[in-house]
Parts: sequence; structure tokens; C-alpha cells
Amino acid sequence: MAGTPNRFRYSRWDGTQEIAAFTAEELLEAMADDLLAEGDVNRALQRLFRWGMDRPDGRMPGFRELLERIRQRRQQLLQRYDLGSVLDDLNQRLDEVIQTERAGIERRVQEGRERLARARERVAPVSEAGEEGQTQSNEGETGDDAPTDPALQRLLERMAQQKLAFLDQLPADPAGRIRALSDYEFMDPEARRKFQELLASLQRQVLEQTFQGLQQAIQNVTPEALRELRQMLRDLNELLREHAQGGQPDLERFKHRWGHYFGRDFNSVDELLDHLARQMAAVQSLLDSLPPEMRQQLEQALEAALRDPELQQELRQLGRLLGQLMPENPYRQAQPFSGSEELTLSQALRLMEQLREMQDIEEQLESVRDWRDLGRVDLERLRELYGDELAAQLDALRQITRLLEEAGYIQRTRRGYELTPRAIRRIGQKALREIFQHLKRNRFGQHQIERSGRGSEPLEETKAYEFGDPFLLHLPRTVMNAIQREGPGTPVRLQPADFEVFRTETVTRAATVLMVDMSRSMLYNGCFLAAKKVALALDSLIRTQFPRDVLYIIGFSYLASVLEPEELPHITWDEYNYGTNMQHGFMLARQLLARHRGGTRQIILITDGEPTAYFDGEQVRFSYPPTYQTFQETLKEVARCTREEIVINTFMLERSPYLASFVNEMTRINKGRAFFATPDHLGEYIVMDYVANKRFRLR
Repeated sequence: MAGTPNRFRYSRWDGTQEIAAFTAEELLEAMADDLLAEGDVNRALQRLFRWGMDRPDGRMPGFRELLERIRQRRQQLLQRYDLGSVLDDLNQRLDEVIQTERAGIERRVQEGRERLARARERVAPVSEAGEEGQTQSNEGETGDDAPTDPALQRLLERMAQQKLAFLDQLPADPAGRIRALSDYEFMDPEARRKFQELLASLQRQVLEQTFQGLQQAIQNVTPEALRELRQMLRDLNELLREHAQGGQPDLERFKHRWGHYFGRDFNSVDELLDHLARQMAAVQSLLDSLPPEMRQQLEQALEAALRDPELQQELRQLGRLLGQLMPENPYRQAQPFSGSEELTLSQALRLMEQLREMQDIEEQLESVRDWRDLGRVDLERLRELYGDELAAQLDALRQITRLLEEAGYIQRTRRGYELTPRAIRRIGQKALREIFQHLKRNRFGQHQIERSGRGSEPLEETKAYEFGDPFLLHLPRTVMNAIQREGPGTPVRLQPADFEVFRTETVTRAATVLMVDMSRSMLYNGCFLAAKKVALALDSLIRTQFPRDVLYIIGFSYLASVLEPEELPHITWDEYNYGTNMQHGFMLARQLLARHRGGTRQIILITDGEPTAYFDGEQVRFSYPPTYQTFQETLKEVARCTREEIVINTFMLERSPYLASFVNEMTRINKGRAFFATPDHLGEYIVMDYVANKRFRLR
């Protein structure tokens, strides 16, 4: 329906929402400034990988941000839970068993008393009819209403008192209570069931942490299953003992008989040891994370829950052998819990496994140096632990070079990755777009030139035709002018005064040399990156909007040299030689522009300092502060450019007295213009000046 406003729903990301993939163009543009600053594709990729990038509709976090997020997730778990509550939960379950038994004992005694009382009330008084009538009356009582023997009731109450006294004298620690209750005859069936469930749960927690294949076997522990388990442990301990003594145990025979207890295959005793160490790490890490007293209580409680002395002995022997063969379990680690949320034993063990797996993922990520190393990270396990969003973001980092290669922006060479010409054009377009976006905000003015070259382009505006105008007739307005003059009717007779033509804009052809100062001061003053951006933007502007124009780029410091546009992202300042040899730059520019005799010929000079070097014959002379001779030799080359009608426009990035004095003299000789510009606005000044000098309106 027209006029209906758009409606949006916002919800927490749950893995089902689709987020637009990052494109190669976005990746390249995010790298553009780094590429221009240093000219090193591999370092720019590394920086993108580490720090990520922003875009209007989302952010691609860098590797460091994702690693920190992963670390925080594990820390949040440690700050959430209270590990000491595991022992509290065990004590509470034992208290519940004992309370249920107490209530059951009292209920049994009370029920006995009530039955006895009801029986006595129903017994009729002994009648005078004698013993026969009484016998008949007794024979009439049946079922639950049968009279209770007072002696049996007294026996029941004595037994109840003994059991209550036994419960009163139970040890305070959970291990002691488990051992005592294991030999206790429960009077209440519900209390017996709860205790058996507790024992079975503890047995599963101990045994399943070591042997993955035991889950079905210990759901209902039978004497046969226990005998088999004891035999398996004896064989395992014998195998490990023989290995510890330097022997060659028969691993294949052991696997054939007992392999189903371990949930996986292994090809050596060392693999078996590693598997056992990993499986037992959760219980050991849990115990290590508790204070000494609580650790001892829980350890004894778990041992007591097994109830089988021989099984306990074999497990202790297994622990000693593992300690001998693997003195430091790499998977065993105490965790500093500091929260308040309660945990059961099973929850705590699962949490310890989760924390260990998180630690494994962190260690994998900590060894990552760049996107190529992410192939060694288990992304599927990371997805299970941390969710789809984080896994997808890491995978996006892994794909950055593939996307750029497939888009044709980078190519692999012996030196690593390098930019392609297509990428350089794209960076130039970005620089140009940024400049024009800034222009729209700041509204820089334009300047007209004094003469035009060949060629013109029509505008949307119209004007009355004047002699000499291009005859670009606007027919509808021309006809309407005749009708307004003569009135409606046919035929319509046109006269010269009726003609209306499009206004035109004359476009000059230009050959331009962009001279970029590459001396050290350009880097120190923060100007070099701005100059490279201008060069790329100007190259992109001419290629796309003025294809008949020509642009040359010259970089100068101690010497001057011609640069190709493809070299621009890689050029850097001259770190080996000192000097600002403008004379050589003007000389090269004049030679290049001599090839073009028609249209505008101009030099755009970008510098932050006065000339400090010049050619004296075939030798370069350098001096700072600059000498009178340096200025004179440079100005001689300016005069030669002036005689050849080459305009020099200078963009100063520094207001030093020497530079200002030199530029004033240069503009006096050449009749060009001089601008002072900051690096932030250099691009706007130069591009707008170039465009303004290309066009003027014919009246």
C-alpha cells in the first residue's frame, strides 16, 4: 500500500539470519590506505586479518578481536559457576535419602500402632457364652484388619529406634555416609530407590569418564558386568605395566577383546595412553579445581560409590600407572571458578570437558600467524562450542585471499602477493570517490582558464542562437518561439530570431605532468600518503572522464624519475639519499610535454619543501639550507618551461619561509598559480582545479 512506512524487526542473532557476505571490493578498499602508505600487499593483508574492517551494514572483526571474544567466553563460564556446589549437591541428595528413610521409618511405626489400635477396638468383650463364642468371633476376622501381635509391634519399634540411631550417627562427610548406607537395610522402598539411583549416577560419572563404551554396561550394573569390567581393568593394567617395563605388549589382542570399551581405535600404546589421559582429565581437573578438603571428600565419595573393593583397587592401580607413564597430563588443568551458580556433579564434569575443549581451540588459535594457519583450526568444533556466528567470522578471515584472487585484485608471485592493474585502478577510483564526496560536503569553488582548446559538450540549458554558436538546435523551443510570435496555425514559419540552441561547454585537451616530492620530509610531515592518493585519483579521473588527455607522473628527491600508474601503490620515499631536486623534475617534465603540441600543457607540483639539490654538469649538488645557486638553477628550468608555454601550478604542503619565497618567484616567472593546502584537502584542491581548467561555458 502506498504510503505505508517500512517496518523492521530486530532480534538476537541465532544463526538462522543471513548476513551479506563481504565482497572482494570491500576487502580491497579496506586495504587501500595501508597499500598506499607502505606499498606492501602482504603487510596490508596481515593488518586486515588482524584488525578487520568496518562497513555501513556491519563489521568484519579481525583475528585479535575474535580471539579475545573466545577468551572472554571461557572467562564468563568461570565467573558464572561455583564449583564447590558440586559437593553441596551430593550432600543434599544424601540428606534427601536419609530424610526419606526417617520419614518412612516413622510412617511404618505409626501405621503399625494404628492397625493395632483398630484391631483392639474391634475385638468384642469375652462373652459368658464361653470359649466357643470367642473362637467363632476370632475366626470371623480376616485380611488387613487381622489383629496385630503386640510383640511384633514392639519388635518393629525397637528396630526403628536402632535404625534412627544409626542414621543419627552417620558420618558428616559424603564418603562416610555412602559407605555406611551401602551396607544399610532400608525400611523405606523410596529411600532405597533414591540411594541406588545416586550410587548408579556416581558410578557412571567415574567410569564413563575413563571408558566411553561403558554407558550401556553400567545402566543396570549386574554381577556379570562387574566381573567383565574387573577383568578388562586387570588386562589394561598388565598391558601398561609391561609397556612401562620396556616390553612389547600384545596391543592387537587387547583391542580385539576390549576395544569396545574405548569408543575409538588406536595404533599404539602411546595413543591409548593419550586417550586415557584425555578421558580422565575431566574428573582430575574437577578435583584439582577444588580446595584440598573438598577435593578429598569428593574423591573419597566417588571411590566409595563403586562399592567393589577389587574394582577400586584396579582403578587406583590404573591411576598410578598413568601417573608413571605420563607424569604431566597435558589435558589436566585446574580452573579458577569464581561464580555463584550451582552445579551438579554431572554438569560440572561436562563443564570441565567443555572448558578443556575451549582451551584446545584457544591454543590452536594462539599458534595462528595469518589466514593460512586457520586451516589447522577445527572450525566445526569451534562452531559447536561458540556458535555459528563466530565460526562464520573466522571462516571469512580464512577466505580473504581467495576472494581477492578470484576477483583478480591480487596475484601470487615468488615474493608473495602483489596487486594487479585492476586492483590499482580500483584503488584510484576509491581515492577519486572520496575526493568528490568531500567536495560535496565542502563545496570548493572552481576557477576558469583564459583560453580553450578544441571540442565542446552540450549542456541542459538553452539560449538564443548567435552567429558562431554550434548549431545544436533545441527544436521544441524553437517551434514554440515561432508559434508565440505568429500565433497558432499551420504552417509554422521559422525565422532566425526563433532559433534556440543548447549552451555548450568547451573541453580542452590537456597533457599533464604530476610532480610528486618523494623526499623524507614528505613522510615525516604526513604528506606522502595524500600525494599518492592524489596521483591515483587524478589517473583514475583522466582514464574515466577525459580519455583523450595524457597524464605523466614524476617522483623526485635526490633525482627524478618517471613512474607508471601501476607503480604508485608501491612507491615510497627515498631513504638512501637526501635532497629535493626540483630542477631535474622540471627537466623531465619539459621533455615529456614536448611530445604534445596541441591543447593545454601543465605541471602540477606537490611539495613540502624548497629545492635543495640541482645538477651541476653531470654531478648532483646538495645543500641545506639551500644555496642561492640551487634556487637559480631551478628557476632557470622554470623559465625554460615558461618559454615552451608550460604552466606550473604549485601545491605547497608547508609554509616555510624558504619555500614561500621560492614559490613566489617561480609564479612570477611562470604566471602559474600557487596554493597552500593541507594533506587532508590536497586531493580536493588538485582535482577541482584540474576539472575547472578543463571546461568553461560559452555565452
